[in-house]
Amino acid sequence: MNAELTTVVEYLEKERGIERETLMEVLEDALLSASRKSIGPAREVRIEIDRETCDIRALATVKVVEKVKSKHDEISLRAAQDIKKDAKFGDLVEIEVTPKNFGRIAAQTAKQAIMQNIRRVEKDIIQNEYKDRIGDVVSGSVRSFDRSDVVVDLGRASAIMPTKERVPTEEYQIGDRIRAYILALQNSAVGPDLILSRSHPNFVQRLFELEVAEIADGVVEIKGIAREAGYRTKIAVLSHDSKVDPVGACVGMRGIRVKNIVRELSGEKIDIVRWSDDAKTYVVNALSPAKLVKVLLEEEDGQPVIRAIADADQLSLAIGKRGQNVRLTAKLLGMRVDVRKDESEVSFEDKVAQAVASLAAVGDIGEESAQKLVGAGFLTVEGILSASPEDIAEAAEIEPSIANTIYEAAMASQKASAEEETAVP
Repeated sequence: MNAELTTVVEYLEKERGIERETLMEVLEDALLSASRKSIGPAREVRIEIDRETCDIRALATVKVVEKVKSKHDEISLRAAQDIKKDAKFGDLVEIEVTPKNFGRIAAQTAKQAIMQNIRRVEKDIIQNEYKDRIGDVVSGSVRSFDRSDVVVDLGRASAIMPTKERVPTEEYQIGDRIRAYILALQNSAVGPDLILSRSHPNFVQRLFELEVAEIADGVVEIKGIAREAGYRTKIAVLSHDSKVDPVGACVGMRGIRVKNIVRELSGEKIDIVRWSDDAKTYVVNALSPAKLVKVLLEEEDGQPVIRAIADADQLSLAIGKRGQNVRLTAKLLGMRVDVRKDESEVSFEDKVAQAVASLAAVGDIGEESAQKLVGAGFLTVEGILSASPEDIAEAAEIEPSIANTIYEAAMASQKASAEEETAVP
């Protein structure tokens, strides 16, 4: 009995889910291809492996002739009749040509070929078993790394989680158990590859569908999802039953449901918001807990824009760390969201600073002159043009030549603004 081969076959049969007969056929083909040198230039050779003992035999087909000229292709009648009693000239008979060291040499030579064929069988399993499971969540263990891609062992097959589908804040070790979203089944040169993702927004959606019974039953519907993997996700939900609170259903009693999902996502923050078909209401819900003063729906360059006005103390909360909150809100709504500070709450100092900056940007006025103008009560271009250069020089305590330059710059700015307004259709 070939104990070593038996062990390998039993492992592949059990761990990889490949049928024994399929394995034997793969091994026979691989050994035949790899063992030509050991057997010699026989005309027709086949490899036979005993299905029970895994013993290997090499068999060659030769022709019965009166006089043997090529021992690789021919056999004498007497030798043939020792194998097959009724053999006669012209018959084809099989003879065993297994070399003494065939098992060792063939196994070494065929190793790579066998593994390639095993991978082909695995690809067939992947194609048949997973072609209808795109969008499912599966569990597996990290088997190895191909550069920064993660190879995941799913039991009966292997899958790949490419670098771009990894969560940037997560680190994986060989042997780690992970869950992932089946993103695609891609065809490659060696067969189909099962592509997994943990960074895709749909991974979070599927986790909610698995965790929240009301979503699985269709009572609560996920209307939108926006995600920055590893950091924050916003998910909008709607209830089709007035007695069921969609946000409460997703959060769960004492937050247990959403906590389970956050734990699976390695601590990623999740905002669950109530969906609304009214864009203004929707943006208020999405930017929560920030409190907004008012929300305006406007149009800019033919595209809808949401203007969200917040008090000064709420502005940073509405925008979020590095703009994350407003960015995810824009993804969720599918339109641009512009968060601004409530100008009515601007302090006197802020108003002065804004006026100075506005005048300093006009022509040759400059910041120093702008500060003197604002101090004298000239806050806008219109205010400057309402006085004469002499009045400006006296009130702002500046040289007459500088006052003339300021007046001319104000006139040029007003003229340019008028031309722009005229040019707009």
